[in-house]
Amino acid sequence: MILSRRDLLARAACGFGSVALAEMLRAASANPFDAKPPHFPAKAKRVIYLVLNGGMSQVDSFDPKPELDKRHGEAMPGGAPRTESSTGSLMRSPFSFRKYGQSGIPVSDIFPNVARSIDDFSVIRSMHTNVPNHEPSLFMINAGTIQPGRPSLGSWLTYGLGSMNRNLPGYVVLCPGTPVVGPPLWESAFLPAVYQGTFVQTSETDPAKLIRYSTAGAPAAEQRRQLDLLKALNENHLASRAGDSQLEASIEAMETAFRMQTEAPEVFDIAREPESVRARYGDSPFGRGCLMALRLAERGVRMVQVYYGASQPWDSHEDILAHRGLARRADPAIGALVEDLKSRGMLADTLLVVGTEFGRTPSVQNSSTLKIQNGCDHNSLGFSILLAGGGVKGGHIHGATDDFGFRATEKPVHVHDLNATILHLMGLDHTRLTFPYSGRDFRLTDVHGNLVREILA
Repeated sequence: MILSRRDLLARAACGFGSVALAEMLRAASANPFDAKPPHFPAKAKRVIYLVLNGGMSQVDSFDPKPELDKRHGEAMPGGAPRTESSTGSLMRSPFSFRKYGQSGIPVSDIFPNVARSIDDFSVIRSMHTNVPNHEPSLFMINAGTIQPGRPSLGSWLTYGLGSMNRNLPGYVVLCPGTPVVGPPLWESAFLPAVYQGTFVQTSETDPAKLIRYSTAGAPAAEQRRQLDLLKALNENHLASRAGDSQLEASIEAMETAFRMQTEAPEVFDIAREPESVRARYGDSPFGRGCLMALRLAERGVRMVQVYYGASQPWDSHEDILAHRGLARRADPAIGALVEDLKSRGMLADTLLVVGTEFGRTPSVQNSSTLKIQNGCDHNSLGFSILLAGGGVKGGHIHGATDDFGFRATEKPVHVHDLNATILHLMGLDHTRLTFPYSGRDFRLTDVHGNLVREILA
């Protein structure tokens, strides 16, 4: 006689196997978005991650180098750095730096609004990553690996902590188009599919177009009746397919979509904010995205990620002066977001990260295809990232690069270390937040990662 697994468990050991199975199914049937306790008391409840994608230059933003000014036009000692493209002589920053705040942290003149809030930030000047190329470096900051197929940071957070608002997704991604790589940057991969990031196209300004189908023609009672029938049919199907995360995600997605009708139209309608508030953020996709991120965070969304733009806008190979125009749209929004998080009493338990996938070389890029020879190549060996709120020490500089801003030399911080620290501030031990897949337990930091304890308040 051939027995199914279920029959075998029911008959073996006087049926204790079926008791274990029933408990497993009960645990699996719990709502995946139910709030879960952290491993230890958390400093932050939510994360807002601003991605200046394309590669912001560290020596033109938050890591001034006097030696670079002195040696402008000379060859880099030891020879030209080995990067993706040919590089020439050292190139000083065209922007000026001043010290700001009680901390006296120097900030480039292209970031005057961030400068006014610099006492709220920890500036990590010693970041480094594995590969000086957009796709693997974006995968690294988002998913802790240089290759696709691993869960994103936002997916790990919602898997580990659940949601604080059942009427909205736990993880939202805002961008006016598609960044390099696209959806794999916010996928849940082998985690249950319900933890996938929800993408919102911020090039739209009309909330009805921003969140399509957020309202339906049928009355709520009729929708609820239809959805209950559909849910019953799906759950009946799921009973014979335990552990089918795609089907579970479909059921939960429909429930979330139904509940979103009551809250999404309002939360994404930034016109409800006073005109004076909107003006401070700026009428740009990134500015609107930062204001939406504030409103989503207020309503309990666990993680909001805001990309500066489609493709890789900060990728200034031809002319580093393009950073001034890019910062003109980023700087007011970042400064306004910090101020509003503080004024609304949220900065203390909201972790704000302002990041980029890598930096840029301190030497000019050589290329016959460039019209202007005033740009810089990718640099994975040393760059800067900013963190504020959520248990982070304000007015603090961590680490350093060499005299030219090329390589992290003092207290280097790998992206794995940054991700381990973000999880720690959210009350999660990066070594314990694991998921069994393909024969072993996986985690965001793989087998790496150390806490950057010096930036903790």
